[in-house]
Amino acid sequence: MKDVDTSITQLESLSVKIYDLALELAPKLALAIITLLVGLWIIKGLTKVLKVSMERSKVDPTLIPFMGSLVSWMLKVLLFISVASMIGIATTSFVAVLGAAGLAVGLALQGSLANFAGGVLIMIFKPYKVGDLIKSQGHLGVVKEVQIFNTILLSPQSKQIIIPNGAVSNGSIVNYTVEGLIRVDLTVGVSYDADIDQTKAVLMDVLKNNDRVLKDPAPFVGVSEMADSSVNFAVRPHCHPEHYWDVYFEVNESMKKALDKNAIAIPFPQRDVHLIQQ
Repeated sequence: MKDVDTSITQLESLSVKIYDLALELAPKLALAIITLLVGLWIIKGLTKVLKVSMERSKVDPTLIPFMGSLVSWMLKVLLFISVASMIGIATTSFVAVLGAAGLAVGLALQGSLANFAGGVLIMIFKPYKVGDLIKSQGHLGVVKEVQIFNTILLSPQSKQIIIPNGAVSNGSIVNYTVEGLIRVDLTVGVSYDADIDQTKAVLMDVLKNNDRVLKDPAPFVGVSEMADSSVNFAVRPHCHPEHYWDVYFEVNESMKKALDKNAIAIPFPQRDVHLIQQ
């Protein structure tokens, strides 16, 4: 009988402790639940505002959902840690483990993370876009696709070139398309016997008669060098970037035909040889 009374007393004491603990934790738990619900609602609203802002800023469409999800999950992790600390759960160890795991993953994927960061910067600041003719990391080509980790170019030889975005964002980029025009640099050598004014007129007529050569800026022809075997003329027409190779080959061919028609010689390399008789 005494054992039964002892058990009843222990149960009553345990019930009282549970009741007291419930009374103590109830306000904290209620506040934590309210904080969680309100926090999730605010995060959802902030994510929506962020996406709308990026759309208005004309950020690349492939980046918008990714950035929205990334920001949403980061804020949710911070919210869950805050809610756990409100209930009384020790979060110091959890934060330390999370930080160590993040550091380990960052060190293991530092190359990929650098490419990811470069891709984000490219999509935000847009130094180039799909269809632009650019030169970067020693490669020339038309931008075929801008991915989050890589930029894909199509070379004039129809070769696909994949360049990591980390290297692109940290290096120099030459964009031939952004200004809407490009200069074609050509050099033509003629004989020293040729008349300079006539040669300039013939070459200028070739440029003026090509429909793809722009009138503004005006094309330029001038003597650039007195070379060993020829007088070299700098021929500088401007065109739209998409017509670059058409102008390059058409003008070269037309200049050769025009020089032949006007009996202006394009000399072979020459060298004077002096024979000394003993």
